[in-house]
Amino acid sequence: MDQTYQNPTEQPELRLAELINVLRRRKWLITWFAVAVTILAGVAGVLLPKQYKAVIVISPVTQTQGSGGALSGVGSMLSSFGGGLASLAGLAGNDTKRAESLAVLQSEALTEKYIQQNNLLPILFKKSWDAQNKRWRDTDPDHLPTLWKGNEFFKKKVRVILTDTKTGLVTMTIGWTDAHVAAKWANDLVALTNDYLRKKAIDESERNIGFLNEQAAKTDVVTVKTAIYAILQSEINKEMLARGNDEYAFKILDPAVAPERPSTPPTPVLMVAALLGSLGLSVMIGFVYVCWIKV
Repeated sequence: MDQTYQNPTEQPELRLAELINVLRRRKWLITWFAVAVTILAGVAGVLLPKQYKAVIVISPVTQTQGSGGALSGVGSMLSSFGGGLASLAGLAGNDTKRAESLAVLQSEALTEKYIQQNNLLPILFKKSWDAQNKRWRDTDPDHLPTLWKGNEFFKKKVRVILTDTKTGLVTMTIGWTDAHVAAKWANDLVALTNDYLRKKAIDESERNIGFLNEQAAKTDVVTVKTAIYAILQSEINKEMLARGNDEYAFKILDPAVAPERPSTPPTPVLMVAALLGSLGLSVMIGFVYVCWIKV
């Protein structure tokens, strides 16, 4: 059987003429399709809630809080006296402190704590909350919002954290339907992280100071006492620095403010994009029809 194969790439002028002819024959269908898509985009732009993005720029505090050179060699000298003393002589590096601060900022524990303290579940899951009766619409335990679900929603839909590898600066963006709420959440989360790590450092220093005083009272070796007192002074300095610095983990370079304009495109822009997209789709469908179906 003799078959004639037509390469879709051959005779481009003929294919173009056929494409134009198809578009002309279907011009009213294309027109109504474009109008319908444009109207739907306009309705969506009006009905869908606007999204606002509040941005806060912070810098992790990475300076080492200790005596630096005064503690060099102390760890090895105390290793034979007690492992606990030797470990206290070691100083955490800047990278470790930065990683810890970033981990806490986006940790589940901190996010869930903030959600619980501010009763955000009814806000995050507004469609499931009966505001008039102040109860959940669906009382099925499997469908009830939980702190874990709130954290997952916050992590995937609300909060974005980016770190500049060159400068080390951290940018956290909170996206929400209320501009002032978005700014408040961004500032609050950084403040909560600073407060948590500051209190943690104070508690650790207080425990270490108590332990060092006990160990100093147990020995009469002058060199060991001197080493213990050097570490003790370092712990006292760390506690004083933590107590006197509200921005313990993150220094706020640019606090979040309520944006005046939404991040979502305006309705006219959506309608123009929908119009152009629908026309482009119509041309693509016509091209496929001419080149691959009508052969």
